[in-house]
Amino acid sequence: MGTLWAYLAVVMDLFARKPVGWAMSLSPDTNLTGRALSMAFEARGRPKNVMFHRDQGSHYTRLQYRQLLWRYQLEQNMSRRGNCWDNSPMERFFRSLKTEWVPSKGYDNFTQARCSITNYITGYYSQTRPHQYNGGLTPNESERLFWNDSKAVANIT
Repeated sequence: MGTLWAYLAVVMDLFARKPVGWAMSLSPDTNLTGRALSMAFEARGRPKNVMFHRDQGSHYTRLQYRQLLWRYQLEQNMSRRGNCWDNSPMERFFRSLKTEWVPSKGYDNFTQARCSITNYITGYYSQTRPHQYNGGLTPNESERLFWNDSKAVANIT
């Protein structure tokens, strides 16, 4: 039996380095990236005045994907050609996923991979793993403290 490849698209909120939308598929296409974007858009309460950063991959530049960004009224920013630093938070996420979580032999099937990677994103990466960027806090804790502080400031004024 040959190797089965699965593809993962992730949308990350850069404030706390928290993945807020993701999708997996056997095809790296615009449908995959569109589902990840839709999940993030809904999970964040259909936000307005949001900047969405993407790279120049063909699945992000196709008309179908650009129409989805337009429908959600998201302003888009694109990586400069050949500049990996523009996308370093996502590169770091995928490096962590591969080195901390994915078994060296891979997964037995797509369902197992999807379940395990969802557990990594929602459990370990967002709830347990300390992030240097967040001063040692998890993404969930960093966001929680931000919202608590925001409410306290809002109540004072």
